Amino acid sequence: MPRKPRTLIASPLEWQMCASPVAHPIVPVLAERGGTQLRTPLPVAVVDTREQVPFSFQRFKGWFSAIETRALPLGDYSVAGMEDSCVVERKDLSDLIHSFTENRRVFIKRLRRMSELPHSLLVITAPLSQIKSAYPYGRVNPNQVTQSLIAVLAGLRLPFVCTETHELGEEIVASYLYQTFLYDWLERNGHGRFLMDDDL
Repeated sequence: MPRKPRTLIASPLEWQMCASPVAHPIVPVLAERGGTQLRTPLPVAVVDTREQVPFSFQRFKGWFSAIETRALPLGDYSVAGMEDSCVVERKDLSDLIHSFTENRRVFIKRLRRMSELPHSLLVITAPLSQIKSAYPYGRVNPNQVTQSLIAVLAGLRLPFVCTETHELGEEIVASYLYQTFLYDWLERNGHGRFLMDDDL
């Protein structure tokens, strides 16, 4: 009886995403020169006092030397000493919808200010598929919000990241703040803007 040919690689149509995030690392990345780890300082994370349901960063004590809560001139999160160059704005789904509709003028003005800074990031603690789906609590067209995000990316050149959960958003923001500080420190101290020799 002839053998049935075996499929070595499953069809992409059969692939399923099984999300199960692993625990965060002790430190996001390390900087090396000539195979030797550089002794780099840790940043101080700053959380804006007006942030609703803020990230505490308590899980990431090995990533920061301290966590401060105080009013920021722009955005929800930054790094001490880099408040005028590094800004993260966080939105959950309901706030994102409100910001792109009823509060659109104010929000766009804030995004324009962020786009003028060297390091800015918009973090949305909701998956993109949910942003693109019908909203149960309003008549807003999901396409309007989605296209507004793409316009922010293409028109203002301001990147955005969508995360499935609040906790994953916290890790992404913590890592972004840490690495933004690290690259800045390396450059200011004559090590060049890369983590390892000929890499990133």
